[in-house]
Amino acid sequence: MSNELANIISSDNSLVELGLDEDTLAVAGGATKGNKRISIEGRVFRKIVGGKEQSVNTDNAMNVIIVKMAHEASRTYYNQSYKKGVKLSPACWSNDSKVPDPEVKSPPASACAECPNSVKGSGQGGTGTACRLSWRTAVVLPNDPAGDVYQLVLPATSAFGKEESGKWPFRPYIQMLANNNVSAGKIITKMQFDINSPVPRLLFSPSSAVPPEMRDIIINQSKTVAAENAVKLTVYKTDGGDDDEVQPQEAVPEPTVRETTKPAAKAEDVTEIVKKWSKKNA
Repeated sequence: MSNELANIISSDNSLVELGLDEDTLAVAGGATKGNKRISIEGRVFRKIVGGKEQSVNTDNAMNVIIVKMAHEASRTYYNQSYKKGVKLSPACWSNDSKVPDPEVKSPPASACAECPNSVKGSGQGGTGTACRLSWRTAVVLPNDPAGDVYQLVLPATSAFGKEESGKWPFRPYIQMLANNNVSAGKIITKMQFDINSPVPRLLFSPSSAVPPEMRDIIINQSKTVAAENAVKLTVYKTDGGDDDEVQPQEAVPEPTVRETTKPAAKAEDVTEIVKKWSKKNA
């Protein structure tokens, strides 16, 4: 950043609070594409920028605001074994976990439900599935809502499952919020590691309301290119194509994914929070 621009911004911070306009984003293109993400490798929260670790948060819990979510889980299948630090190109992938991506050259099946690699027990050592589920989200930090948008990719163990003592895996958590007519972007969400899990696994719970004066910022963040890119599945290709963070993971058992028409029960926590908000705003 130039000294002149730094002085201008410091004198009027509103210039950056609402993000970039459409024309600036379109012309800037790749200059703003540096991928920023939160990794949960090693059961710690790591900020990764452009593939390099910038900082580590060793606390068991971290608060975020979810600004955008993929509407479906995604799938990736690697026909090579996981090797830490080695980038591999997936043999097949799906943005909606229903059908292979059109760019997949030789999909094992025409539909994910019919693929032998999505069958339980097909994973390495007979555990989980060979084709891995994940859920892609975009989050910001509550103390810097107008700042960087981070990609947070949740493995299946963090995305699916049952409520545990007022904490939920991701999808049941979103269902619980929806059951109480509360949008995810209006909640400061606490995500914390499951201390009983042998692999890094996150559970989610409502912490507090996003302040009313912050909500327009969150809406604008949800429309940014960074948020849009965070929830899209792009893959590393050995032929010189896209380079994303999707890489094979160590084999771990995946939870059973069941389609539900009603959100999970036990919504007392968020209901109590809503009541507290009402009293404060009365």
